[in-house]
Amino acid sequence: MARQPRRILLTGASGFVGRHLLPMLTRTFPQAELFAGRVDVTDREAITDQVRAARPDAAIHLAGVTTVADARQGPDRAWRINLHGTLNLARAVLAHAPACQLIFASSSEIYGRSFESGHPLDETALPAPMNSYAASKAAADLALGAMAREGLSVVRLRLFNHTGPGQSERFVVPAFARQIVLIESGRQAPPLRVGGLESRRDFLDVRDVCDAYLACLRYSDQIEPGAILNIASGVPRRIGDMLDELLELAGLHAEIATDSERLRAAEIMSACGDASLAQRVLGWSPRIPLRQTLADVLADWRARLAA
Repeated sequence: MARQPRRILLTGASGFVGRHLLPMLTRTFPQAELFAGRVDVTDREAITDQVRAARPDAAIHLAGVTTVADARQGPDRAWRINLHGTLNLARAVLAHAPACQLIFASSSEIYGRSFESGHPLDETALPAPMNSYAASKAAADLALGAMAREGLSVVRLRLFNHTGPGQSERFVVPAFARQIVLIESGRQAPPLRVGGLESRRDFLDVRDVCDAYLACLRYSDQIEPGAILNIASGVPRRIGDMLDELLELAGLHAEIATDSERLRAAEIMSACGDASLAQRVLGWSPRIPLRQTLADVLADWRARLAA
């Protein structure tokens, strides 16, 4: 029987994923009490007070520095939030809500150089981070795994690239969509400026990612403490092909120009995940076609820029 959590704590509720997940939690678990107030996870006393007051039986930890660029510009902040903020929450849960299931938003970025194998990676692949963001997430991921041995009921979701309506233009798909809308409305002159187009990434719709969080809550009794689950499509998508599809959806022909500032150092050419374990344990698999996701991102930017 699917579990019905009674008290759910959500960090990072105001972020991209959080804004999608919060209403989905409300619809899926209407009897549950939600605690999604904004608390600085780097403030140990504040996060401990929140956990002590909420006494959650489920906690989803989304708060963090979420981009490679932000972590590169402020590595100390990335470590403070992604590692130490996560440890603050985990220690508070262990001390004041020991029966709580903690779901951690880890990242496929932690696999880093392991992607050089050229094959879709499963959860046995070694972490080999290649930037400050990935390293800070890997450290938190590994620390939580160790804490599972101390009694922490935690599941680590290693999330592959995800996009959708509401995402910042700091990410590749909304960056393309925003420029397309500006060009088609005459508010930006061509060319459309891009970074590298040849790399391939495993993309998901943010709403499918949220479904994975919900599935973890429903089937928490079936998940071993400390478990790692890849959340991935299993399909590597060429970045340039996604740009072409966005242009096709918009009915726009635009000149393309490479912007050196948008290029990433130490680029892995192909990154793809194997989510077979999530399928077996959670019954989860992505359901939203990428074309629908791209169309929704385009519509979102039309609405945002019209406003």
